[in-house]
Amino acid sequence: MTLEPPKSTFSACPHDCPSTCALEVHFYPHGDVRRLNGAKDNEYTAGVICAKVARYAERLYHPERLMTPLRRVGRKGEGRFEEISWEAALDLIAEKFLAAEAEFGAESVWPYHYAGTMGLVQRDSIHRLRHAKGYSLQFDSFCTNMAWTGYVAGTGRLAGPDPREMAVSDQIVIWGTNPVATQVNVMTHAIAARKKRGARIIVVDVYETETMKQADIGLVLKPGTDAALACAIMHVLFRDGYADWDYLEEFTDCPKELEAHLQSKTPDWAAAITGVSVAQIEDVARLIGETRKTFFRLGYGFTRSRNGAVGMHAACSIAAITGSYKYEGGGTFHNNGAIYALNKEMIEAGSLKDPSVRALDQSLVGRILTGDDAALLGGPPVKAMLIQNTNPMSVAPEQDLVRQGFAREDLFTVVHEQFLTETAQMADIVLPATQFLEHDDIYKGGGHQYLMLGPKAVEAPEGPRENIFVINEIARRVDSKPHPGFDMSARDHIDWMLQKSGYGTLVELETNKWIDLQPDFETAHYLSGFGHADRKFHFKPDWGRSAAPNKPEGEPFGPWASMPELPDQWDSIEQADDAHPFRLVTAPARSFLNSSFNETESSKKKEGRPEVWLRPEEAARFGIEDGARVQMGNKRGVVTLHARLVDTVAPGTVISEGIWPNDAFEDGKGINTLTGADPVAPYGGAAFHDSAVWVRAA
Repeated sequence: MTLEPPKSTFSACPHDCPSTCALEVHFYPHGDVRRLNGAKDNEYTAGVICAKVARYAERLYHPERLMTPLRRVGRKGEGRFEEISWEAALDLIAEKFLAAEAEFGAESVWPYHYAGTMGLVQRDSIHRLRHAKGYSLQFDSFCTNMAWTGYVAGTGRLAGPDPREMAVSDQIVIWGTNPVATQVNVMTHAIAARKKRGARIIVVDVYETETMKQADIGLVLKPGTDAALACAIMHVLFRDGYADWDYLEEFTDCPKELEAHLQSKTPDWAAAITGVSVAQIEDVARLIGETRKTFFRLGYGFTRSRNGAVGMHAACSIAAITGSYKYEGGGTFHNNGAIYALNKEMIEAGSLKDPSVRALDQSLVGRILTGDDAALLGGPPVKAMLIQNTNPMSVAPEQDLVRQGFAREDLFTVVHEQFLTETAQMADIVLPATQFLEHDDIYKGGGHQYLMLGPKAVEAPEGPRENIFVINEIARRVDSKPHPGFDMSARDHIDWMLQKSGYGTLVELETNKWIDLQPDFETAHYLSGFGHADRKFHFKPDWGRSAAPNKPEGEPFGPWASMPELPDQWDSIEQADDAHPFRLVTAPARSFLNSSFNETESSKKKEGRPEVWLRPEEAARFGIEDGARVQMGNKRGVVTLHARLVDTVAPGTVISEGIWPNDAFEDGKGINTLTGADPVAPYGGAAFHDSAVWVRAA
C-alpha cells in the first residue's frame, strides 16, 4: 500500500537571521513542497515569515542547483568542470589534504565556514574535523562582534527581556536594524503593540528604511554617530529629571560620574555630529523619559562600524537611566545567545581542541590567501581549504585580495554548496549540498528564546549530501583522531545534545516542535542583578579587558586603548575626506539574505539591479543623474553600478542595498570590493558599513 504524502509538516528556518522562524511546510498532492508559512502556534513567529522564505520551493527546485560532484578542468574562476563520483571526489580531497599536511603541517589546511545554515549539527560539525586533525581554527568576525561586545560591556550577559514583550510595550525604539527587510517578526510584535495599546514606534537608522516608513518617528543620522545621539538623549534624561535615581544607585556602577560626564553632551553638540536636529533629539529624549515601558530593540547595524562597540554600549545605557528594565515591555534587547546551555561535544569535539593551534580571522581571508605573514599569525601558508555554508568570493571584505588568493594554482579548494557560487567557481572540487528541508537539524533563535527542531521533510535528489556526511567521510580518509561524533547521524547528535543539556529527548522535541527557554521576568530584566561580578550595569566598561561572547586570545585589536571610558562619540570610523567625500553603507536587501536568494528569479526581479543611492544635491556636484552608470571606489578597488537619487539618506552618505552576485556588476566586481577587513577594536570584526568612497559618472 502506497502512503500518501503529508499535506503539511513543521520545520525551522535555517538562515542567518535572528528570527529563526518556526515554519509550516505545505505540499502538493504529489509530494513536492508548495509553500512555507509561519507557524501560528509559535508565539514569536506568530504566523508571519518573510516573502523570500515563503517562496522557498523556488530555491529547492531551482534548475541551476548542483546535483553531482565536479572537478575543475579549466582555469580557476573559468567555470569549466567535469562530473566525478562522490567516492573519487572524497579520495582526491583526502589525498590533497594529507599532502598539504605532510609538507606544511596540519595548520596548512583551513576548514572555512559560516552561517549559510544556522543548524547546530550541519553548521558546526566542521569543528569536529578541525579539532580531530589539528587544522587551523577560525576566528569568526563577520557579523556580530562589535554589537555583542558593546551590549555585554553594559549588561554583562548576552540576553535580555523577552522579545515578545514588545507587544505589551508603550513605546518601541528600533535602532540599527531594518526588520521589515531582515527580521520581520520584530515588526509583528511592534505593530501589535501599536494596534492594541497605541504604542509609539521610533526608528533610528542612517536612511529612511522600509521600517522607518512604518514608524511614528524616524531619526536619520550619519553613519557611526549613534553614540553621540545616545549621549544627548541621556543628557536630557538627567537634565530634565527623568533619571530613576533609586534604580541607578542600586543597579548601575557610576551614575553620578556619568551624569557629570554628560553635562557637555547637549542636543546642540549631538546635532552637529549626527545631522539630527536639536528639536528631534529633545522630543525623542522627552518621550523616552515620559514612557517608562520603552522597549529598545537594538540591531546589528552597530556591528558594521569601527566604533560599533561604543555605539551599542551607549544606546544600551539609556534604559538603565530610566529604569525601564523594571517594567514588562521595558528594557533593552539585542540577542538571547546566553540562555542556551548546550553540550556540543559530539558535534564539535571540543575535547580534542588544541589551544596552541592558530585561529585565522575569517574576514582576513584575502590577506591570508595572499601570504600576509601577520594575517597568517606567523604560521605556514594555507594550502588546502574545505568551505561550507559561506561564499567568501562574494561576502568577504577586500574582494580584490580574496579573488587573488583563491586564484592561486597551489591552493586546493573544496566547496560544498547548493549552487555554483562565485566561490564554487574558484574550487578544485565542488560537492553538491542538501537544502534544509532535506536533512535533520536543530536551531536556536538569537532574536527569541526557542530551541527548535528542523526535521527532514523531503528526500534529497540523488546527488546532494548533507554537511555531516562530508565531514565524516573526510575524517575517515585523513587519519583523524577517533571521536564518537564521526559515527553519529544528525538525529543521533540532536538526541545526545538534548539529553546531555537537560532538555529532554529528540522524541519529545518531535512532539513539541520547540522548547521555550525564556528565563523568568526577574532574571531576564536583571532585577536580581546584571551579569557582571558586581551585579551592576556598567556605564564604565573596562575596554580591552571586558567580558565578551566572542573574545579572541591575546591582545585586543585596533585602537582599543583610546576607547572612551564612559559613553561618548568615538571617531574611529573611516572618515570621509576631499578624495572620498561619501561614507558607504552596504545595507541588507529585503529579497536577499547575504548572498543567499540572489540566485532566485523572483528575488532578483524585486531588487532590480545593483545601485548606489545618494542625495540629489550631492549627485549634482559630481554631474550624476538619476539612473546613470557610475563608478564608486576607494583604495581597495572600484565597482560599476547605477545611481538612484533619493532624499532619504543622511548627508554625505551613500547606500547600496544587497549582496548582488559579482557578475551582476558590469566589471564582475561585487560591492565588498570596497569594504575593509582590518580588525576592529576591541575584539575584532569587519566594519562592512564603514567605508569612505568617491562616486563618479562612468
